[in-house]
Amino acid sequence: MESTIEQAHPAAKQKFFYGWYIVAVGFLANVASAFSLASTMSVFLKPLTADLGVSRGVFSLLRSGEGLIAAFLAPVIGTLMDRYGGRWLMVFGAIIASLGYIVLSHVDNFFQFSIVRLSLITIGDSFMGYIVINLAIAHWFLRKRGRALALTSMGIGFAKVGMPVLAASLIVWLGWRQTWLVFGIVTLVLVVGPALLIVRRSPEDMGLHPDGALSAAPKDEPATHTAKTPSITSHALRDDVEWTRNEALHTQAFWLLVVTFGISSIGVTGLNLHVFPYVNDLGHPPVVAATVMSVIASMQLASPIAWGILAERIDTRFAATLRFIVQGIGLGLAVMTDNLFCLYAGFLLYGIGLGGNMVLPDILWADYFGRRSLGKVRGLGLLISQTVAALGPPFFGFLFDLTGAYDLSFMLFGAALITSAFLSLMLRPPVKKIPEQANS
Repeated sequence: MESTIEQAHPAAKQKFFYGWYIVAVGFLANVASAFSLASTMSVFLKPLTADLGVSRGVFSLLRSGEGLIAAFLAPVIGTLMDRYGGRWLMVFGAIIASLGYIVLSHVDNFFQFSIVRLSLITIGDSFMGYIVINLAIAHWFLRKRGRALALTSMGIGFAKVGMPVLAASLIVWLGWRQTWLVFGIVTLVLVVGPALLIVRRSPEDMGLHPDGALSAAPKDEPATHTAKTPSITSHALRDDVEWTRNEALHTQAFWLLVVTFGISSIGVTGLNLHVFPYVNDLGHPPVVAATVMSVIASMQLASPIAWGILAERIDTRFAATLRFIVQGIGLGLAVMTDNLFCLYAGFLLYGIGLGGNMVLPDILWADYFGRRSLGKVRGLGLLISQTVAALGPPFFGFLFDLTGAYDLSFMLFGAALITSAFLSLMLRPPVKKIPEQANS
């Protein structure tokens, strides 16, 4: 295996590879992007619903609206990434999101709050966040793509570890309006300067190769390619293939990826928004609810690098199956009793599994569809999967309004995780017949 890696991507005995600077900027952007996440909104849920006079179900619809808007923006952003790279997209997004947070500190009612969240913050975060960051990283790495995506995604985990306690403390000291103002200022500082100074579209634009290799990957393999086991050569082959949206839509791999990660994301987005009030409703004080969220986030910070390295060493679909199993076991342990030890232990395991979600889907999409058309294909996939994921927050919220508990929501989430684990085993790379060039 090592000899194959060395032949495909010779080890570069040169200065520090520039791609790791892109990873660092992605880390900072993910920290800023965490300000708009459902887990952050979860801390605001009780004071906001009380102050603005809305139910949890109605408030959850807002998060779904944000998810739908982000989903429809994904294909546009993916296409822009393929053409121009992420530098100016990140700058634009950070400025817009920051403006949104500042305006949010002055709203007087839920309608105003919703308009700001659905426009400035959702659009801004979409242009500086997840899809832009991960597509940028995928362009700079092949062999080390797993660990690169893991390191940059740890920015979200890093922010989430301190976010519940930080947000709860700021709300107590400053109120929820001024807390948004602080988030706006920090977003500008973390993203605009670093993106302008560092982010570049691809290693080839700087006379480099992915991973810092001394030469490009070999291209003398057969035109028709499949991959029964992961290898750097197979990654390189698919990396050189370009897919249209229509071609991608006609592959089994596209739809399996969408369904596998889409159905489980319904529960993830729902739980992210409702975990704080769930723990609080069990009778535990807000500080315990905040620390439970920090436990989940700490595992999202610590585990992605392990998932990324694991995906470099075994078939990524097996890693994805393991991720769903771990996450499901953790969820079951956390909700089977209100015992505090089980609550913490369960959500710790859940967080470990959730950390894989920050890395494994993007590795699979990049490995299966390559760099040349990754933006438009991944964007189309996100349009569908994020639309499905948007059902999660109101699903949890309205089921709570209907039953007065989250038990049924958690049960259905567990079933979705089991289903996704089985579907992961069915994943296979797509096959595209590349026409042979006529002999000159």
